Amino acid sequence: MKESRRKFMKNSLAASAGVLAFPTIVPSSVFGKNAPSNKIQIGQIGCGRIARDHDLPGTMQHDVAQLVAVCDLDHHRTVEGKAHVEKYYREKKNKTVDIKMYDDYRELLLNKDIDAVVISTPDHWHSQPAIEAALAGKHVYLQKPTSLTVEEGRLLSDIVHRQGVTLQVGTQQRSMPQFRLAAELVRNGRIGKIHTVKVGLPGDPAGPVAETGPVPKGFNYDMWLGSTPEMEYSEMLVHPQTGYGRPGWLRVEQFGAGMITGWGQHHFDSAAWGMNTEYTGPISVESVAEFPKYGSWNVHGDFMVKAEYENGITMYTSGGFPNGIRYEGTDGWVFVTRGPYRASASDPIPVMKNGTKSLDASDPAILDSVIGKDEIHLYKSDEQHGNWLDCIQSGKEPISPVEKGHRACTVCLISHVAMKLPRKLEWDPKAERFHNDDEANAYLSRPQRYPYGTNYIKL
Repeated sequence: MKESRRKFMKNSLAASAGVLAFPTIVPSSVFGKNAPSNKIQIGQIGCGRIARDHDLPGTMQHDVAQLVAVCDLDHHRTVEGKAHVEKYYREKKNKTVDIKMYDDYRELLLNKDIDAVVISTPDHWHSQPAIEAALAGKHVYLQKPTSLTVEEGRLLSDIVHRQGVTLQVGTQQRSMPQFRLAAELVRNGRIGKIHTVKVGLPGDPAGPVAETGPVPKGFNYDMWLGSTPEMEYSEMLVHPQTGYGRPGWLRVEQFGAGMITGWGQHHFDSAAWGMNTEYTGPISVESVAEFPKYGSWNVHGDFMVKAEYENGITMYTSGGFPNGIRYEGTDGWVFVTRGPYRASASDPIPVMKNGTKSLDASDPAILDSVIGKDEIHLYKSDEQHGNWLDCIQSGKEPISPVEKGHRACTVCLISHVAMKLPRKLEWDPKAERFHNDDEANAYLSRPQRYPYGTNYIKL
């Protein structure tokens, strides 16, 4: 049943490159009292760390945006989210607002006054609410990784294109000038013919055995687990009940894949920009990786992944490289990193040492090179959330559209499959399947615990 459903969606919604041909359909909200030409009414789904530190301030700073609702499955976070937003408007905008609270995002999506949603949930709760928001005609800002599996990522991209809503993936490196310039230099041949890319990406450490306990009052833990298997509650494996530090679910494979998806989608998305592989993927992938032998945190630790592309480029990813992306060509190299930037205070990136540059090259003349009028100029965005809002108004494609997000996430996910299987895996980026490998292809989807999961969405 699931396989036939997947094939039906691929055929009816024109998967892969074909989705790019869909025309933009402007939702009816564009012409209503809450039209983007006035204010874009936004609901925030997920009120945790990344929402408070990154997505809420990133969205609310723009005058065209009006936050009107917050939602979280942990009620005390919903309450604190409401207070957080109201304080921002009071202190930063000199404005009094009354933010509506929801404990179930599906009720928020029924609110016809809401034009768009920001989804800042744990990784296993990305694709489903994004698909349901698109089906409800809402525009979407979606935190990465785009999906938990390749199969649900394909479904998400196809639905978004069918519905014609504007979805922006939260790969905000695209709105950082050094990443765009690095990609432009590479795409315009400033380092000659590119042959190798080295991506620096750390793993996660092991941890202790988690202590279980009662579910906190007001926390819908069953829904929080969602499509994943039942598991006894442990604060260490979910999120802190006091404060907004780095949550434990980031280190539990049940809810994601660890840093290969957590930060991997950022770097693989940026690397694809420079490699000109945004709408495709590698043709082979292989890996060695260490996994914890004790404790309850079970995502990968140290690792190396090798991915080969049809255009002759080989990409290596490892924590042994400096955090960032190094493009190597026949005439030199370019290295780019975030520098001291953090998405939030508890992200695992060290402050750069003195002298370390966010953009560097084998020859300073490469960085001084001017991109000519007739050369390749890549999409320019000053801020990720602002670009999303602009595109809702204009109907233009955002800088991080869903299909590019899906393709970058796919590189993360098949790299994770390679960590599990000790052999070279041949990948077909058009069919989005491994060649003649049933064991590897079994990882392209996961069982889903009813009633949660993308398998149970009414399309």
